[in-house]
Amino acid sequence: MGKQKLAVLFGGRSGEHEVSLISATSIIENIDKNKYELYLIGITKEGHWRYYDGDIQKIKTGEWEQESKKVVFPGDPSYKGFFLVEDPQKIYPIDVIFPVMHGPYGEDGTIQGLFELAHIPYVGCDVLASSTGMDKLMAKAIFASAGLPQGKYIGTYRHEIEKDAEKVVVSIEKSFPYPVFVKPANMGSSVGISKAKDRDELLKALDIAAQYDEKIIVEEFIDGREIECAVLGNYEPKASVLGEILPSNEFYDYHAKYQDGGKSKLLIPAPVPSDKSDEIRELAIRAYKALGCSGLTRVDFFLERQTGKVYLNEVNTMPGFTEISMYPKLWEATGISYAHLIDKLIQLAIEKFNKKHNK
Repeated sequence: MGKQKLAVLFGGRSGEHEVSLISATSIIENIDKNKYELYLIGITKEGHWRYYDGDIQKIKTGEWEQESKKVVFPGDPSYKGFFLVEDPQKIYPIDVIFPVMHGPYGEDGTIQGLFELAHIPYVGCDVLASSTGMDKLMAKAIFASAGLPQGKYIGTYRHEIEKDAEKVVVSIEKSFPYPVFVKPANMGSSVGISKAKDRDELLKALDIAAQYDEKIIVEEFIDGREIECAVLGNYEPKASVLGEILPSNEFYDYHAKYQDGGKSKLLIPAPVPSDKSDEIRELAIRAYKALGCSGLTRVDFFLERQTGKVYLNEVNTMPGFTEISMYPKLWEATGISYAHLIDKLIQLAIEKFNKKHNK
């Protein structure tokens, strides 16, 4: 058999564009080139699709855009691939797609819908699981129906804040005390997240979050350790060992994740008693199944310091794949190397596609 033709998609229109570039670079560097023939397709911040076949290192710097060519990836299943605008007669067929994209327009079900139309297998969750996993308010509603433990939260909208921010603040203050966390409902990598300790900070936090999404979620503060678990699989998902985050900042924000020069610490495996570890890993799989996830998802928890109670925080259906990202590190500690993990994810994508279409 020849090499499988794999399209690696990166970039995108979300606030996590730069994280995607770093994740994709890492995956491209580590993938088995003897098994896969790679086609690199980047999406600019403006949403333009471009084909790139140059120096891999220029992807994470953004220089790739100047050396790329316009490409069309049609949803028409008769193509099952893409073509260059400059040569529309030549079709590049694709066997499977790895969308290494985070946030809106990449992780929220929109691009997954295109792949479904094109009838091409793709890595990660399907349209529904991607969209509900991206929307923290929807995900929390599903988790609540599944009986999963969560902290208190309240949702609001940009138009409500613009109309009467004071009214929104009063409603939040009636729900729980300060401090509170304010997040865009549809964003990842801690983009747009703030911790508010009083009314003035809350107003600023709401304004920041509203810059990234029309839907905002406000959560109670839980004095807990930040524990993460990686889940892998389709119909019989497995949970990794646990990891703990010791952020360099007050909480694990974007700066602490990607810009602090390694000052934040990841403890793998997390120093958690075996019974508590088993509980968290079981909850991670329950959350995974509740959303109908497939391929991969990282599930984040709080382990309350005083009580030892576990709270499900959120899920990430396309977690970061940078060299410092928790998801690949957790599987490496569990016994699956980075390169093997990439291969496993691609094969899971093909497996699910074949099952879905009864092949």
